[in-house]
Amino acid sequence: MSPYLAEFLGTMIPIILGDGVVANVVLDKTKGNSSGWIVITAGWGLAVAIAVYCVGWISGAHINPAVTLGMAAIGELNASYVPGYLLAQFCGAITGACVVWLAYLPHWEATKNQASKLAVFCTAPAIRKPWANMATEIIGTFLLVLGVLAILRPDNLNPDAGWNTGLGPLLVGLLVFAIGLSLGGPTGYAINPARDLGPRIAHHFLPIHGKGDSDWSYAWIPVVGPIIGGVTGALFYQLLWPPVAG
Repeated sequence: MSPYLAEFLGTMIPIILGDGVVANVVLDKTKGNSSGWIVITAGWGLAVAIAVYCVGWISGAHINPAVTLGMAAIGELNASYVPGYLLAQFCGAITGACVVWLAYLPHWEATKNQASKLAVFCTAPAIRKPWANMATEIIGTFLLVLGVLAILRPDNLNPDAGWNTGLGPLLVGLLVFAIGLSLGGPTGYAINPARDLGPRIAHHFLPIHGKGDSDWSYAWIPVVGPIIGGVTGALFYQLLWPPVAG
């Protein structure tokens, strides 16, 4: 499998499972309706862990443009791969959102609240303060990229020293779970431009009953904020922890 196909599939999987858990919680007449924030954050964490297990050995399972750009910024990814990775991630996110729309097809008409329908696909702030919302996304993605690099550091994964050998993807999922629990309140923790913009595009074009608009005035924040946070997190990691020899 090519790394680009791996990034496409690796991004599609968490969108199906992550947007899927949001749909289960916020859409009307589902089995999981109103089951709450912990269900959503747990679902997203597990979704990311599964994706990393599936394609991490092929492409590194960036599944996030902020991670890709952060890795490129510190020389962990050849810059020639960046355009292909980004395109694959956004296409995977759009495709995953379309799958969720299909899986919950009867529930769009049953749900009257337009904001709930949009929430399945993308994030929105609890209090709309653009620069404060941007700061939240920067902080969350900074911790995501810093944590991923620390968890997957080669000396941590060395079988001779490796208390977390084979657990790396699960720990990445737990990191996403922790970020959602601790920092998800203000913005819904996009921490991934593809995760937010791809499904937002799908929401715009899909024939969703009574869907309302796609809130394009906010859409730049969960793109720009995570990119800043991801690159900054990678640079901070490189500054504090030099590359492992060999």
